Amino acid sequence: MDSREKELTENLAEVREEIADAALRCGRKVDEVKLCAVSKLHPASDIEILYRAGQRCFGESYVQEALAKQEELAGLEIDWHFIGGLQSKKAKQVAGRFSAVHSVDSIKLAGLLDRKAAELGVTQNILVQVNTAGEEQKCGIGEEQLPALLEQILGLGSVKLVGLMALPPFFDDPEGARPYFARLRMLAEGMEKLFGIKLPELSMGMTGDFKAAIEEGSTMVRVGTKIFGRRTGY
Repeated sequence: MDSREKELTENLAEVREEIADAALRCGRKVDEVKLCAVSKLHPASDIEILYRAGQRCFGESYVQEALAKQEELAGLEIDWHFIGGLQSKKAKQVAGRFSAVHSVDSIKLAGLLDRKAAELGVTQNILVQVNTAGEEQKCGIGEEQLPALLEQILGLGSVKLVGLMALPPFFDDPEGARPYFARLRMLAEGMEKLFGIKLPELSMGMTGDFKAAIEEGSTMVRVGTKIFGRRTGY
């Protein structure tokens, strides 16, 4: 085992242990929380190492980079998730290539994914990104516009709405993000009641705050730096 393999394998084990501890601490089952290893700007060789260590779900944010990795690692049964902001012009490249797209924040984008998925004869799972803090620089639909957007999405035939995603403001103390995680959970519960649907996925929590996110109901944490180290590109 070389030094990089040792580093990644140990980091993965540590993150898994912390996820398990956080889940058990708040009375949840460990398997209720999925780890999405954020592999953007890290080489396919790192993903392969983690795959051999048992990790299957990987999150990417840049379309061309992600598609190149998918081609390079085509022999592996990887659960690819698209978690970054998605431009409308690239939506057709994403549909059908990822288990879920976490960053849908407009009916235009949902519609483009829907049309391409229909062409491919597949159903594309999507999550709606909510800007719970109202930060102008961040993507995501505002809370007030969420019901209208969900109603439109539910009328589409080839995308399946499976949950909500959020990127709260950054805090040195992860407790600062907790209210935003709790808010997303409450929004999901409200939308379930409003539309009579199930939204099983809450994608929230990253390297610095995933334990607080789990305690507030996250079903999927997106962890990059704590597994891969600092991004340097490749």
